[in-house]
Amino acid sequence: MNAADFTDPPGLAGRTGLTDRFGRRIDYVRLSVTDRCDLRCSYCIPEGFNGFEEPAHWLSFDEIERLIGAFARLGVSRVRLTGGEPLLRRDIAGLSGRIAALPGIEDLSLSTNATQLDKHAQALKDAGVTRLNVSLDSLQQARVEKINGRDVLAKVMKGLSVAQDAGFSPIKLNMVALAGTNDDEIDEMVAFCIRRGFVLRLIEAMPMGTTGSNAEYMDLQPVKERLRSQFDLIETTFPGGGPARYLGTADGRFNVGFITPVSQHFCQTCNRVRIAVDGTAYLCLGQDEKFEFRPLLRDGCSDVELESAIIEAVNLKPERHEFREAPHKILRFMSMTGG
Repeated sequence: MNAADFTDPPGLAGRTGLTDRFGRRIDYVRLSVTDRCDLRCSYCIPEGFNGFEEPAHWLSFDEIERLIGAFARLGVSRVRLTGGEPLLRRDIAGLSGRIAALPGIEDLSLSTNATQLDKHAQALKDAGVTRLNVSLDSLQQARVEKINGRDVLAKVMKGLSVAQDAGFSPIKLNMVALAGTNDDEIDEMVAFCIRRGFVLRLIEAMPMGTTGSNAEYMDLQPVKERLRSQFDLIETTFPGGGPARYLGTADGRFNVGFITPVSQHFCQTCNRVRIAVDGTAYLCLGQDEKFEFRPLLRDGCSDVELESAIIEAVNLKPERHEFREAPHKILRFMSMTGG
């Protein structure tokens, strides 16, 4: 099928914004700018993996700007830059500025492991990145080295300090809770976030690929109830288009989010599409549906054809994942999907 063959799928014409077959409004794109990473986290990329995408297949900045511009015209207002590690992509601040300037883009955020953040924080802030999510699974040096494959705790801490000095506030810290590895450190992480003014997000390991399937999965529902009682937390909301459910103190001093794709999935409110570095859109982390935009972009498709292709892609989005029913179904790694 070529670009000229695309028309609005039956049932989508006339809907407000970009809406999938199940009535979910799609207003959020997670865009991978590289599948490379300088770490080898135990739940993400296996040690020795070298099946990365060829750089010639990466979307160029011009292609990215055109694709995100088309999404924005269809109603997407939030974009998150991911990887791999997005700060490894050369001139990431330049790309950030181009995306932030697109009409309709209201929120541009970035996820990072923070090993390079001290070198890029100010430029990202100046370019229009509004929010940062930083991966930090432990505050103990030996555990960081075990989980991440490198001793980078000092680099991460420096990156966090520089980011705060640059004006990023609040910064969300993503902690993947791993049974038997860092589950005894959650209270320490809570105290650290209160002390430094960070928002903590606790995440269940997802069974994607051999790394995810082998991760020490931990059900976060008991943790959620314990913290609710311990800190007298109430239901709250927080800026961002992601799936976290938040609890916070009444005075707003501390907020904690829970991302629970296994114990309490959020498929019914899924508002996002993931685009890999090669332009492949993945419509669900736990299903096979995908759509390749790179061939269309490099074949010189028109804006109308590109927008029709986006509608066609969103129409492929499944109703839900099957992490519980078929935990070994998805063989690709998280870094290949786009964070």
